[in-house]
Amino acid sequence: MAGKNSEEAVAVDREQAVPLYHQIFLRLREEITSGERAFGSRLPTEQVLSEQFGVSRITARRALDELAENRFVERKRRVGTTVIFRPPAKPFQGNINQALDSLLNFGRSTKVKLLEVDMVPVRPPIDEALHVPSGTKMLRVVRIRLFDGEPVGHYVSYIPSDVATAMTRAKLKSTPMLTLIEEAGVKIGGAHQTISATLADASLSSILQVEIGSPILRVSRTVEDKNGRPVQHILAQFRPDKYQIRLDLNSPGVDMQLL
Repeated sequence: MAGKNSEEAVAVDREQAVPLYHQIFLRLREEITSGERAFGSRLPTEQVLSEQFGVSRITARRALDELAENRFVERKRRVGTTVIFRPPAKPFQGNINQALDSLLNFGRSTKVKLLEVDMVPVRPPIDEALHVPSGTKMLRVVRIRLFDGEPVGHYVSYIPSDVATAMTRAKLKSTPMLTLIEEAGVKIGGAHQTISATLADASLSSILQVEIGSPILRVSRTVEDKNGRPVQHILAQFRPDKYQIRLDLNSPGVDMQLL
């Protein structure tokens, strides 16, 4: 499977008025506040960040210092940079079966444009979300979903290689990924999902056809099998004018519908 190498530098927009170190700060802050980088986890070193984002170590250091100044991380010599942020919101329980039905219905009612499919070594925070050692090979799939010919959402998914053995490009274009995961013999037992907000950068604004700086709905979700093993991690970013998440709160459980 051919695709873009995820180990190359993560894009920063050098044309923006926003300083590069602050762009990196915003990216890392999103990963921390969304829960992708959990409380107590370690952030990459200045050297690793400089290579990942294609910037100098001084720029990477300024980004980490800004995170520390805003009490998202704590920096200690010989220890590194540790996440100290705890999300204020408490998780609530939902009905996984109804949530999966909604996700599958959404998948069937939209069309997919497949951008990238490749086996890549994962690094933080993806390795932490999937409970695997850094560098483990996973299938990375990048897609856009369209409704009535217009882009609705941009998805980046990671799936363990043993679950992804039968995920061909043709199947990924025509079949919801959760269906393919179940066809691989996986019995889905639950998921952890965080919904937050972000702003469209130059790349995302082009993909979703919105203005730079437009509000974007950001969904980070890790799906687990019946034994608690993560079988998919997905970061989805949506146009809020095209996509909504509705929660119907009932007693004693919670039914969730994704629209």
